[in-house]
Amino acid sequence: MNNRAMKITGNVLAAALAVLFGMSAFLKLAQNETAVAQAASIGLDARTYLLIGVVELCSLVLFLIPRTMVLGSLFLIAYMGGAIATHLQHQQPIAMVVTVQIVLWITLVLRYPSILHPLVPVTKK
Repeated sequence: MNNRAMKITGNVLAAALAVLFGMSAFLKLAQNETAVAQAASIGLDARTYLLIGVVELCSLVLFLIPRTMVLGSLFLIAYMGGAIATHLQHQQPIAMVVTVQIVLWITLVLRYPSILHPLVPVTKK
């Protein structure tokens, strides 16, 4: 895949993730009744759920700013790790959260390919 295609694909995935995390954060910050009731069913009170929404929104903002994209990606990846653990703890399906986690990693690599340099040794010809 050439650089232009990687950049376009990365930006499209980033936009999709921005919509997903933006809607999720909005539901938490707006204290949507259904979302708060669902959070209560796993033991989260409304204040904790609001705090999680603030963390999610701050991570998303960092993810969208090119200069802080790597940090925001890592925060969102950690956030999704917590979501995976919570789903596992409450015997809920994890396919969706794992998929989002994978898309986050792919987006990070597409938008910042040099992140792989410490992981993948470069052979000299």
